[in-house]
Amino acid sequence: MKILMTQINGIARSAIAAAPLIAIALVVLLITWGISATAQMVLRKALKHSRLRESLKELFHLLLSILIWVIGLMVAAVVVFPGLTPASILAGLGIGSVAIGFAFKDVFENFLAGIIILFRREMRIGDFIECEGIEGKVTRIAIRESHIRQTDGQLVIVPNAVMFKNPVIVRTDLDVRRVTVICGVAYDVDLDAARDVMTAAVKSCGTVRAEDHPVQVFAQEFGESSVNFEVTWWTGSAPLDVRTSRDEVVSAVKRALDDAGIEIPFPYRTLTFKEPLPLTRGVKEAE
Repeated sequence: MKILMTQINGIARSAIAAAPLIAIALVVLLITWGISATAQMVLRKALKHSRLRESLKELFHLLLSILIWVIGLMVAAVVVFPGLTPASILAGLGIGSVAIGFAFKDVFENFLAGIIILFRREMRIGDFIECEGIEGKVTRIAIRESHIRQTDGQLVIVPNAVMFKNPVIVRTDLDVRRVTVICGVAYDVDLDAARDVMTAAVKSCGTVRAEDHPVQVFAQEFGESSVNFEVTWWTGSAPLDVRTSRDEVVSAVKRALDDAGIEIPFPYRTLTFKEPLPLTRGVKEAE
């Protein structure tokens, strides 16, 4: 019991002796908080009229806050523990960061990938993209993840490392996109006439950007029942623009071919028998 009381007294005396240092450390932390808040306000005003993405601005605020607080905590630790030096603290942080890095490898990987993606100009908020079978509209690019809203309304949260390591197709990088459909005509049709009819039909569609990009109609192949044409045009790059334009073009081409009397044939099947088939006819005998 006497030994226990001696230890408690020693702890109490150490706490009383360290109280002024702890108070100074708390003041340092309070000053650090004030510096951080002031720096955040200054940075917010500096970036207010910039064209940077909001997520990138958030990143700058986060990095600035981390830097100020790391310095403040180091100063407070040196005040409370006079034996510590900045070099020993940095050495400890280095060893700790290695252990933390192994423990949170995926988190840091997504964090660094997010920083690189935020600096990309090719993928913007509102773009339609496709990556690893995920296709939709980019609604948010955060530091660790990106939000993709699919055309059916579902939200997909994609780790930034996935989008950094794999190819990303940006479908709306340009304002226009090329669309292609296949249209077949019968073998007895004048192909030049059919080409002219289809070209005029496509150009008459309001969703087709024929003034800047040519409408192209090429005979592609000899099909089983038809000569197939590749009909190509340019329209808006958003998925809804493509679907709307394809509907209009297919309807216009079908209507134009019908008006011109050009057949879009059904599949034909020719049956060939190796040996002639006997033909028999039942005769009902009169009784």
